[in-house]
Amino acid sequence: MKRNRYPKGWNARRVRRVLEHYERQSDEEAMAEDDAAWCQPGQTVMSVPSELVSDIRDLIEARTAEKRRIARGSSE
Repeated sequence: MKRNRYPKGWNARRVRRVLEHYERQSDEEAMAEDDAAWCQPGQTVMSVPSELVSDIRDLIEARTAEKRRIARGSSE
């Protein structure tokens, strides 16, 4: 049996809590949450071709990793 792997900071309990949150939401609550996501300061929502999504994720991860290195005072 394959063991589940979770991202850093996540575990089975946290996943269950998130699932429960969304399973208990009414349609109106879900729509309000979606609408609120479009209005977050400092965030941009855009439509991109599906085939570019993995490249965009890679760019975000590379930038995040670079910021972490800089914050630690390393320029590796």
